[in-house]
Amino acid sequence: MGSPNGGIVGVINPTSFGKCTVTSKTSSGTVTLQPGTKLIEALVVAGGGSGSTGGGGAGGFRQISCISASGSVPVVVGGGGPSTGANGGGNGNKGNDSSITGSLVTITSAGGGGGGGNNTPAPTQAGGSGGGTGYQNCVSGTAGGTGNTPPVSPPQGNNGGSNQTVNGCNFRGGGGGGAGAVGANATPTSAGNGGNGSVTTITGSPATYAGGGGGLAFGGGTTGSGGTGGGGASAPSPPGNATAGTANTGGGGGGTYYGTVGAGGSGIVIVKELNKASGSWPLRAQFSSQKSGTWPVATYDLDYLVVAGGGGSGTSENGCGSAGAGAGGYRTSFPGGTKLSVNVGSHPITIGGGGAGGTSPGSNPGARGNPSIFSTITSTGGGAGTYRCSLTPANVRPGGSGGGSGGGGLGGGTGNTPPVSPPQGNNGGIGISGPTDAGGGGGGAGGVGSNATTGVGGNGGPGSANSISGSPVTYSGGGGGGGVTTRGNGGPGGGGNGGQGPANAPGTAGTVNSGGGAGGTFTKSGCLSVVAGSAGGSGIVIVRAPGAASVSVAPGTNTVTTLPAPAGGCKVATFTVSGTLTVS
Repeated sequence: MGSPNGGIVGVINPTSFGKCTVTSKTSSGTVTLQPGTKLIEALVVAGGGSGSTGGGGAGGFRQISCISASGSVPVVVGGGGPSTGANGGGNGNKGNDSSITGSLVTITSAGGGGGGGNNTPAPTQAGGSGGGTGYQNCVSGTAGGTGNTPPVSPPQGNNGGSNQTVNGCNFRGGGGGGAGAVGANATPTSAGNGGNGSVTTITGSPATYAGGGGGLAFGGGTTGSGGTGGGGASAPSPPGNATAGTANTGGGGGGTYYGTVGAGGSGIVIVKELNKASGSWPLRAQFSSQKSGTWPVATYDLDYLVVAGGGGSGTSENGCGSAGAGAGGYRTSFPGGTKLSVNVGSHPITIGGGGAGGTSPGSNPGARGNPSIFSTITSTGGGAGTYRCSLTPANVRPGGSGGGSGGGGLGGGTGNTPPVSPPQGNNGGIGISGPTDAGGGGGGAGGVGSNATTGVGGNGGPGSANSISGSPVTYSGGGGGGGVTTRGNGGPGGGGNGGQGPANAPGTAGTVNSGGGAGGTFTKSGCLSVVAGSAGGSGIVIVRAPGAASVSVAPGTNTVTTLPAPAGGCKVATFTVSGTLTVS
């Protein structure tokens, strides 16, 4: 008799071809899965509890993988516990449960416990994470609400903190529990902070959910802060309104007394459709999936460093210094960040060139650097350095790190433009006006550009060091500003030095393949000529793959090296010019 699985002998394991599609639900409804999806991973965060005199507990936090599911999956997103308004001393309201229902099981996270009120029993504060204990007449140390209620494994939350009574009616409330930590106990001088939430990377980027609310400090003392992951802070009292838990984080609300207590933050459900084709499977199913394009493609998780081109500096004239340019944007996963999951095959790499310097004759700013790109990661070119009193064109100054402003006291360019997290750069410095104009320093990946002082150009912001290649190298330093008496130094990481008087002096170009910003220029007073600006340094992309991967690069200007122990034979591809990365 023929084998029912097409000739392959063995147990037929469930297959799922979800292409790692992620759907975030911020309100109740359904998630419609792709036809090939049979397994999902889900993050289920319930609504946080509202505060009272104790902080509200965070909503339960549960992340479960390999849930059998297909078609339309029902999802319930729990609302946060509503604020009780002006606090009359009762318990805060519990948050509402969130859930997702698969083919065989329903995963439910419990709403966070409300913050404890005046002389109210602690059991009412239990929940996903427990609420902090509020005022208990002449009693201190009353335990906060119990988290992980009802109990699940792994735990969905933590306990709230205990209270502290000081001098009769003056008291400090406990912090609400968070998914990642218990709510802090109050002390004679401080209310309890909310417990921190938990971090997830289910969407591909780290995010924190389910922080507890801060407890109230009544009659003096330090108020409780909200836990990371949307927990609301308490308010000074009297008077003052507490902060609500952040919407769609499950954060607990902050506590207060005469003001309005903080509501709990609503929950969220995030669904990731899984790729899974382990074990054996029917050949017919494999053929069908290949034909429809849903068969999983092998992937590798890669570390990356993506540095854009640095900005160019502007011209200077008649006794003034132009500004240092901003460094190219700096984005990396190494060490310890979220790696990129890429399919086997070829991937284009773009290396951003440095921005050109401003041209003579005339007063002209430099040009912004050009972006570097690897897969979904784009680092923005550094902002240009400007000439004396230049506000226009304003669009050249912002960038990965901002360019400084020329002599004249105008603002430097904004770094981390467009914004990403973690930030890819910093702001440029401010130039100074007067008979001894000087330019501000360009921002660097590791710090802001310095402001100029009388006759002294601002230093470029420092770059950031990275050991993705196997040894530490610093990239993305800002350019130094030009000055009549003293130049600004370029920031470590390829930033160019500024020009220094009293003679005409161009700035130094940013170092090639560092993303360094160019140094500003200086032109002596009364000189009819104009000193041209300098170019920014080009960018670089470095990709680090596990030893099991086979890696090649094109063109041959780019390189691949294998790291020795203890790096485990990792392959490092370094791109100094645009090309192609092939992973197999």
